[in-house]
Amino acid sequence: MRARANERAAAGRSADGQDGGVRLGIVTPVLTLLPKGHARWEREAGWAEVVDIARAADRLGYHHLTCSEHVAVPTEVAATRGARYFDPLATFGYLAAVTERIRLATFVVVLGYHHPLELAKRYGTLDVVSGGRLLLGVGVGSLEEEFDLLGAPFADRGERADDALRAIRASWGRAEPEYDGPHHRFGGVVVDPHGVREEVPIWVGGRTGRSLRRAIALGDGWAPFGLSLDEVRAVLDAHAGEARAEPFDVVLQPVPPLDPVGHPDEAAAALDALAEAGATIVSARVMHHSPAHCVEQLEAAMELPGVEALR
Repeated sequence: MRARANERAAAGRSADGQDGGVRLGIVTPVLTLLPKGHARWEREAGWAEVVDIARAADRLGYHHLTCSEHVAVPTEVAATRGARYFDPLATFGYLAAVTERIRLATFVVVLGYHHPLELAKRYGTLDVVSGGRLLLGVGVGSLEEEFDLLGAPFADRGERADDALRAIRASWGRAEPEYDGPHHRFGGVVVDPHGVREEVPIWVGGRTGRSLRRAIALGDGWAPFGLSLDEVRAVLDAHAGEARAEPFDVVLQPVPPLDPVGHPDEAAAALDALAEAGATIVSARVMHHSPAHCVEQLEAAMELPGVEALR
């Protein structure tokens, strides 16, 4: 299994231009507290712990850090979705200054909450201050109450998201962007600063075939969540013949979290299984009971066979 997984990974090339084995990013601790999905120490952790872990991941050659977006979670929903969501723009603006190589992945920004030019300007600025390290993870969104709170249309959010992605593509890295679509139209404007690259890698999140189709048509990668590996394989197989960006990333998360210190063989087998399911990048969760233990686990994970450090 290891040989087949490595063969598949080595045959590909990630959207950030790096060849090699499976790349590991991390689901950043503390920034999002999902019910039953965080360690006890994270509840009381401060910003210093986040910075220490981000610096360690950067030093070790991890591919990316993540930060998710919710603006205001309704109280009755917080019990199932969690209540804490650090703002990705503010969070990554700081972490960009204390790291050097690691990518900064929004995981995900909800397209319907923003005008495309707002995303192009604000995250384009982040691309500038980070030296071109932004990975723009986006999603359609599913929390209707939050859409209503923000005055954003919900019923046709998929169609609007497609138009927003096309508008972002048309405006990214351009000082005078123009776009004419069914929901967004603009021209005769200046966006300065803007992204330092002509294209930004876009990962589309979701858990359905529609999200993969959107990623194939308009993105550079698919980052599913809430699916078993069998379900991931089935969705990928159903769309195997469709033309897509080259390279095209599949970003998967291990469930349960990895424990490379306590159970390195099981952690290696979990990465094998993810690669066999199609992963080119793993956005890893690791088991930890303290900030120091988290860093220890990150160090051990990078020593697993077939893992490729960021160069």
